Amino acid sequence: MTHTEACIALNMVPKMGPVRLRNLLEVFETPQRILVARASELRTVDGIGNEVAENVAGWEKHVDLEAELKRVADFGAHVITQESPEYPKLLREIHNPPIVLYVWGTLTDRDHHGIAIVGSRQTSHYGLECTKKLSYQLAYAGLTVVSGLARGIDTAAHQGALAAKGRTVAVLGSGFLNIYPKENLGLAEKIVESGAAVVSEFSMEVKADTQTFPMRNRIVSGWSFGVLVVEAGLGSGALITAGQAAEQGRNVFAVPGPIDRPTSAGSNRLIQQGAKLVMSANDIVDDMQTLFPETPKLTASSPRADALQPEEKLVYDAIGDSETAIDAIISKTRLPTSTVSSTLLALEMKRLVKQLPGQHFVKLL
Repeated sequence: MTHTEACIALNMVPKMGPVRLRNLLEVFETPQRILVARASELRTVDGIGNEVAENVAGWEKHVDLEAELKRVADFGAHVITQESPEYPKLLREIHNPPIVLYVWGTLTDRDHHGIAIVGSRQTSHYGLECTKKLSYQLAYAGLTVVSGLARGIDTAAHQGALAAKGRTVAVLGSGFLNIYPKENLGLAEKIVESGAAVVSEFSMEVKADTQTFPMRNRIVSGWSFGVLVVEAGLGSGALITAGQAAEQGRNVFAVPGPIDRPTSAGSNRLIQQGAKLVMSANDIVDDMQTLFPETPKLTASSPRADALQPEEKLVYDAIGDSETAIDAIISKTRLPTSTVSSTLLALEMKRLVKQLPGQHFVKLL
């Protein structure tokens, strides 16, 4: 049995969980050794009671590993563990990282730099438009947008990233054979077709319920350097995600909304409690510049000039030797305002330009 297969089996053992697995690994060192240990040996480990010890010792009564591996293969997915380079770096650092991640699609190094965007399922036109705009800009600038494939804000976050031809990762609160909500199966397929991924810590046949969603939320927040709450009522699950983000040491951002709108009450409260108020993607970029290395001056002979997309090169060249207003850049490039705004953000994150007060931009030397 391989390391990954042993982890899949342990992940399916009732009441196991990542914290108990960590305690067991401190004693038995490998998941394979855990599966062949006697119940009496397992009970000596901190946090492992009689029930869990019996479940692990008799794991083959609870887990049909061969059938699960076939389901994974037939679906076209694969499974990674914390030992895999695909496993998100920041997710490894939380208190209870998933034992395994089922992956439908492809994860890349770029996905280690993620920003979570979450919010209410019941949302307004304002919330949806803000979400699509911000997720478009952040994905275009090179960040992976992480969300939960739920209705409302989550759906808009994935759609905005896809529209930007950027990367987005959907984290499920169910197994792949029971994707919830069903109407977002098409969106999940688009994410995979775009070259990104849908992931879950749950085995293939698990159905979504009230317990799986909070577990899903900790992955969304733990994956990312920060969580952006766009629109959320006081009872929204997005506030749980924000709370988990704070516990995990992540940054919490929130988009303000009308004070008389219930769907904005939760996000406005987060701002009162210290979340950073976000009016544009630049407010998030300011907090994560340290993730990107310093970039040397771009010149016509520089190899980085060839690496820029045509629109990026056009916008960069439209900035003069001194500070240049965004209106002048739009006029010179003849590109749509939204495209110029997103492109400037991408250049700023590459440390090629800097925004000054009044929406003026300068090239960085």
